[in-house]
This record gives sequence, C-alpha cells and structure tokens, in this order.
Amino acid sequence: MYLGIDLGTSGLKLLLMDAAQRRVMTVDMPLSLQQPKPLWCEQAPSDWWAALSAAVTQLRAQAPKDWAAIEAVGLSGQMHCAVVLDEQGQVLRPAMLWNDGRSAQQCADLELAFPQARQITGNLAMPGLTAPKLLWLRQHEPAVFARIARVLLPKDWLRWQLTGDAVSDMSDASGTWWLDVAQRRWHHALLALCGLSEDQMPRLVEGNQVSARLRPALAQAWGLRDGVPVAGGAGDNAASAVGVGAVSPGQGFVSLGTSGVIFRVTAAFAPAPERAIHAFAHALPKRWHQMSVMLSAASALTWLSRLTGQSQARMAASVAKMPPAQRAHAPLFLPYLQGERTPHNRPLLPASFTGLRSDHGPVDLAYAVMEGVGFGLLDGWRAMGEGGPSHRSLALVGGGARSEAWSQLLSSLLQCPLHCSDAAPVAAALGAARLAWMAHTGQSHGPWDDSSHQGVWVPRPEETALLLQRHAQFGDRFAQLHSA
Repeated sequence: MYLGIDLGTSGLKLLLMDAAQRRVMTVDMPLSLQQPKPLWCEQAPSDWWAALSAAVTQLRAQAPKDWAAIEAVGLSGQMHCAVVLDEQGQVLRPAMLWNDGRSAQQCADLELAFPQARQITGNLAMPGLTAPKLLWLRQHEPAVFARIARVLLPKDWLRWQLTGDAVSDMSDASGTWWLDVAQRRWHHALLALCGLSEDQMPRLVEGNQVSARLRPALAQAWGLRDGVPVAGGAGDNAASAVGVGAVSPGQGFVSLGTSGVIFRVTAAFAPAPERAIHAFAHALPKRWHQMSVMLSAASALTWLSRLTGQSQARMAASVAKMPPAQRAHAPLFLPYLQGERTPHNRPLLPASFTGLRSDHGPVDLAYAVMEGVGFGLLDGWRAMGEGGPSHRSLALVGGGARSEAWSQLLSSLLQCPLHCSDAAPVAAALGAARLAWMAHTGQSHGPWDDSSHQGVWVPRPEETALLLQRHAQFGDRFAQLHSA
C-alpha cells in the first residue's frame, strides 16, 4: 500500500493506493483560511497537522489492514506559501498563502534589482510566490525575519513533522522564485536579494526519489513499520499531472480547484514570463511544464454559494438546464476575487458583475460565474499560444470537474476535448501516492490506468459560437474598466 497526502487550501486529503495503482480509500478533512487584513491570506501550520492527525485516525479505523501495509508515503501541497521556522524548528508566524497579495511592492523591487531573474526562474516576480513574501517580512516584520533559521513550503513542513528532515522537490521549489529551474538548484544571488542563504533552504530531490523516512516514534504511534520512506513529492499541480498521467511532452490538464490552472508538459525549460506564464520543473527528472494560473476558479462558485445561500450542487444543476437564450442574456462576471496572475499579473484587480437586471436570479449569477472562470482560463490558454480548435485532449481535474455543465462549457470554450475520471477530485493525492510507489519500487513510470474516463466532453459548435461572442464582450468590458 502507498499513502498520498495532499495538503490543499480548503482541505487535506489522504489516499491509499495499492501496488496495482488502484485507489483503495480516501479521507478528506476541511481547512479554513484567515484574512486578517485586505489582501492577506494565512493559515496556521498547526491546523494542517491537526487535520492530518484526524485524517490518519479515521483512515486507520476504516482500513486497519491496508493502513498497516503502507510501504511508502508521498506528499503534495499548495505551492508558494511561506512557512518560517526558528532554530528550534518552531513556526514563527502564520503561513502566508499562495493567494496572499500583500507583496506587490516587493515584487517590483525584485524585478528592478535583478531583471534577468525571469529567465532563470521562469516567472515574473508575483505576490503569490515565496520570495516577495520573505522580502515583505524582512521589511515589515524584521524581528520575525531575524529569527528565521529555515523556510519551508507547506507539504515540506509536513515532511519536517513526519521525518525531522528539511527537504523539498523540484516542482514545488520552482514556485519560490529562488530556483534555477533549468539547472534544478537553488540560485544564491536570488536568495541573497531576500537576505537569505542556501543554509536556510531545504535540500532538493526529485519527486520520485526517497527524501527521508518516518521518524521511528511516529511510525510506532501510527502503527507502521520502521523505515517507511517518504518520497520527494510535488507541488499540487505537478502531483495532479502525475495523478492523471500527464508526464510526457504535450500532455496536460485543466484544473477547476480553488484556483484555475492549465498545465502543459514540456520537454525542456520553456520560460514565457512576458505573458505571465509559469515555467516550472515537473515532478519527474528531466521534465518541465508550463502553467497559466488564475487565482479564483471553483472558489468563485463557493463565494457565490455563500452569498446566495444556495448549494453549489443546486446551482450547477440549475445551470445545466438553462436554455441558450437565457445564457445569452446572463450578466458577465470578471472573476478576479483575489486579483489575477495569467495573463494580467495584477494582484489588485477586482472582480465585478456587469449587465445585471432586475429579472436576473441566482441561476443567472451562477452561470455568469462559471462562464467568467472559463473566460479567465481561455485568456490563459491563449497566452500559452493556444485557443483555436484542437483534437488534443486535456484531462480535467479539481472539485469543479464534478459539474458536467461546467465541464462541457470549458470544452466548448477552449475548443478541445476534455476527459475526466472519477479520480479527478483527488488527482493530487493520487499523484503523491504514485510518486511514493516510484520511490519505493525504483520504477520511473507506472502502469497508469488512464482508461477509466467517467466523462468525455467535446466542443459543441453552437455553444462555442455563443461563448466566443460573450468572451468578446467580456474583453471589451475588461478594457473599459481596467485599461492601464
């Protein structure tokens, strides 16, 4: 058995997988975030550990024999967050999350100080990334900064608790703005810009390598054998790619999670920072990937559900029944509830509805939100040099993939087939388990079953025509409101 741990923004998942790559059981524990000030988004790492401990207790109780047979553990997690520790390994302050937007000025400072960094890191300096957060801490919380002995990413903090070793993998480290992504190693000059050194960084391994082993006391407490290895693991999107089998150049997926992502595997490091595209190392050796990222995707529908008091499932079901004429007259939604990355790189960009009328109801707003998220993904897809009709299929993952109406909308809008398996909501946890399997067995690629598609969506020409017409209106409205 192999255990995948996925530390997300809204929840922590555990997934048990057997040696034949079959999912045995999953457990999900919710998490909340704190927003003490505008643009701030934080979580307490102690809440992550509490969620993991509760999930372990539940999984052990439900599948005791399978749990005791665990051979290796893999980790996946939300990227970019800054977890800072002192010399004793204690957390100094709440973790600043990937959607924390307070460090826009620090991004400008970093870009000015080291403009060639874009081609080294594969990324613009963005508030979501780790480096500007640490520069913000250095300038605004100097007493905390002076005590920092180690900086870890979320899943790597869990590894620290599990093993006592500070290790990260290449894909997650790519999102810090401190990694030489082509060479897959820390860049000393970029660290120095933030007042840091490699001594404060975790050791780097590939995602499918053994990074450390469970602490003996923890293994005993959890009822596991001594010496259980923990794989390097991956950032959540690279782990999701492994979970859906997107590991070869040209393969990719669309993610409708808290954020929205289009992920494409590349054979080499291919930076495109001028279009706010991310270029990262993949979770497997000698592979890289590009991503377009929008900061609010399925979370936008969660936000609307909270405002209207209607469940997301009910809203999605109502949208599925909307006739084309009603969709054509729905309001437009600019989905920038947390600002935006690709293609705008504007952390202060606000969301808005436009074209509201008195006869619009919750279902019209729900459609506008789902469509607006689709428009944001299309903007990112075009920034990646795509956007015309394509026969190349992409996988669909994330909680939003549960909605058939949303899935069909995206297929028609992106003009490419989409396929979704029943593993879509747990793709990152499954990818983490597969990386654990590779670390334990020494295999470089798994017998991955990509035939279990629960849904396949192909573009509908009539829907595509309506969506592209409304996307043009969406673009016009954006230009009216936010032209620089």
